[in-house]
Amino acid sequence: MIKSLSFNSHLLVMLGNFGFQNSRRATSHGFLFCLKDQTITKMKKDARLRVDSELDGSLSLRVVPPTLITAEKEEAKAVLTLFFKKHGLSNAVAARTINKSDLFIDHLVSRLHSVHKSRYLVGRELTTLEIRDALIPYLESLLEEHGSMLADVVENFPHPPIKDKPITLVSPPDSAPDSKQVKAVSRVTETSPAGMLRPQVVYLMELGMDLEKIKLITRRFPAFAYYSLEGKIKPIVEFLLELGVPKSDIPIILGKRPQLCGISLSENLIPTMTFLEDLGVDKKQWAKVIYRFPALLTYSRQKFKTTVDFLYEMGLSSENVGKVLTRCPTIISYSVEDKLRPTAKYFRSLGADVSLLLLRCPQTFGLSIEANLKPVTQFFIERGYTLEEIGTMISRYGALYTFSLADNLIPKWDFFLTMDYSKSELVKFPQYFGYSLEERIKPRIALVKKAGVRLLLNQILSLSSRNFENALKKKMKQQQQQLTDQV
Repeated sequence: MIKSLSFNSHLLVMLGNFGFQNSRRATSHGFLFCLKDQTITKMKKDARLRVDSELDGSLSLRVVPPTLITAEKEEAKAVLTLFFKKHGLSNAVAARTINKSDLFIDHLVSRLHSVHKSRYLVGRELTTLEIRDALIPYLESLLEEHGSMLADVVENFPHPPIKDKPITLVSPPDSAPDSKQVKAVSRVTETSPAGMLRPQVVYLMELGMDLEKIKLITRRFPAFAYYSLEGKIKPIVEFLLELGVPKSDIPIILGKRPQLCGISLSENLIPTMTFLEDLGVDKKQWAKVIYRFPALLTYSRQKFKTTVDFLYEMGLSSENVGKVLTRCPTIISYSVEDKLRPTAKYFRSLGADVSLLLLRCPQTFGLSIEANLKPVTQFFIERGYTLEEIGTMISRYGALYTFSLADNLIPKWDFFLTMDYSKSELVKFPQYFGYSLEERIKPRIALVKKAGVRLLLNQILSLSSRNFENALKKKMKQQQQQLTDQV
């Protein structure tokens, strides 16, 4: 059964993402966190808030439109449902759990706003893939921490689960805790006669990693408990800092890939980075590359070569191969034969420029052909677009296929029909589907109609607020001049 202390400490780590402050008191049992009632209230309401980065670097809170919140909630529910089913829950039990988990769904949406706050600044909605990639690792971490109690944790959020028989997510043959895990966790929590934790644990906590997080990593990767401070952990941390990785990102990187601490800098890590730089990875971007996908540095050279050979085969230049690896290092994790090649074949069947698509939106190649790609193709075919036009659209805007049909493509198509534009405009500017319907599309279309002028779709949506106003004024002036000349 989960202790209240463990659960609440995890909540506070999440609260930290929104700039909420907490006070922490060291005790012999770990850390106790002190929360004010108003902070808890904010946590329950945080799905209605968005964190924006102002020009001066400060944080502010801004209300997210209810329609966008609703769409994101549905996306979060879909991700959570698939996650439960993947780990053994029946359709009925998963649905029942989801129906009782409104506060947890709100919490997942607030996490999206924290992880992707920069996207909201420009009025761009998250794609289905981005939502999935943000939530799945978090759900995996909760499963690691709470095991078969996860469904109870979800239903009772933000309170500790009721002490009753939990819903079983998985039924392993031997439910007894792994002895290696038990010993490893015991090692990172044990204290000296003076009440001090081990030096490596203290060091990690000074970096911003709380004890519960260290225990979670240790359960997943028991060897982490036995890494020495001076020989393993400290050298890799200092190396990452020298590369320009912010100190605040270190706990996240080690949490994703603790195995990095076990890799020799001189014999493995640095030679691997040199090898990748020779393949075109931008050495100035290592901090971002490692943060995005720290597992990149643990793959074999043969795996790198297999993926790079495929990219060359698809027509990418050596320069563009480097750009793909820098922007989307996770592409290395995709199987060439089971994922990349079949997806490339599918897009070619649409007439899309595969090399351009790989360069502009390589993450599209991580989508399922049956579950994601074919339904979107069918959507556009049913609305009168030819395969050639669909191929042009995906070549121009690779992210098009990552959007949800129900929450993005369909409502935006329905509104487009009211805009008095030819459907060929979407072939020219498929990026239309990447803008927020409530915050960008509707307000600007309203201004254009009020002005009584007509602008190209890309002028209406892609320009900054100032440039859009200037373009609108210029068009109004031109139209007035034309009327004067006619008189």
